[in-house]
Amino acid sequence: MLKRFLPILGFALLLPASTVRADEYTDTIAVFKKAGQSAAYFNTAYGYAVFPTIGKGGVGIGGAHGKGRVYEKGKYIGDTSMTQITVGFQLGGQAFSEIIFFEDARALKDFTSGNFEFGAEASAVAITAGASAQAGSTGASAAASGTQDKARTAGGYFKGMAVFTVAKGGLMFEATLGGQKFNYQKR
Repeated sequence: MLKRFLPILGFALLLPASTVRADEYTDTIAVFKKAGQSAAYFNTAYGYAVFPTIGKGGVGIGGAHGKGRVYEKGKYIGDTSMTQITVGFQLGGQAFSEIIFFEDARALKDFTSGNFEFGAEASAVAITAGASAQAGSTGASAAASGTQDKARTAGGYFKGMAVFTVAKGGLMFEATLGGQKFNYQKR
């Protein structure tokens, strides 16, 4: 089934997610450290996964992809990637940064134990402003921000995880169902 969606996923990869420089990780972490409510999580989180750029695109069927790094107590411990296939009404493309905070060692272990997946997602994004929410078996909460100084979360930690996104650009209209799937590789 994934092979049928590879052309759409390829479109998402054409967005600025394909090449990530080491400085982009530092820069993205700095954005979230200055971005409203997400800043406080750096003081209390056991760890986090950061994605400098996730590219997302679709026409009816869509996809998203991004590469990231996982940190435990501030130390880089491995690499991660996020892939998402969505089905539903959607049109356009966008790029955004994402960070997932882990409240404790258990939450980090859940994420790094192999393949990890968030459940259903609903989102609406317009240029650099947007809002999203995620729900599913993990129940992770999320929110998006229109500016890098105003990242917010919807409800804090849920089942040990809190997700923040900052829109970087693009235009996408969608009402979709699909989950973010993460792969982890120890450093």
